Amino acid sequence: MKNGITPVIYYCNPNIYPREEYEIRKNECTRYAEALGLEIVDADYDHGNWLREVAGMESEPERGGRCLKCFKLRLLRTAQFAAERGIKVISTTLASSRWKSLDQINEAGRWACAEIPPDDSVIWWDQNWRKGGLQERRLQILKEYDFYNQLYCGCEFSIRKDDQNTGE
Repeated sequence: MKNGITPVIYYCNPNIYPREEYEIRKNECTRYAEALGLEIVDADYDHGNWLREVAGMESEPERGGRCLKCFKLRLLRTAQFAAERGIKVISTTLASSRWKSLDQINEAGRWACAEIPPDDSVIWWDQNWRKGGLQERRLQILKEYDFYNQLYCGCEFSIRKDDQNTGE
């Protein structure tokens, strides 16, 4: 693609609720990937396992412990996928959302990559996707492709009416 890098999109979002919301977001991502000629891999929707993993954290606020746990679960699966495919560097679109903690995302990404055996090592790219014109580019892409506007992070615990930190 560009600079000798061809991205592969690994769609790993077992946190998204309900299933219809998951499908809408996956279809939007697929539409974009196809427009760019990129491969997209669906990690499969396993919301039940995700719920078991975050059990007891349902009342955590946005940017709290539940979010960190969620990021770790999803980025570990991403790092494992990358190692299996021989992909050496991973990042995430989570880092472009103003609603998410960049520190938590980077902590989860570094942790996930550290869990991969040295022979299959994967590097976490801690690019700040909100600076250097990247946020403006993100907004331009959203408008250009007329993307669906998400009104909450995805998990059912972020849909609270009293929560001011919903939306993407």
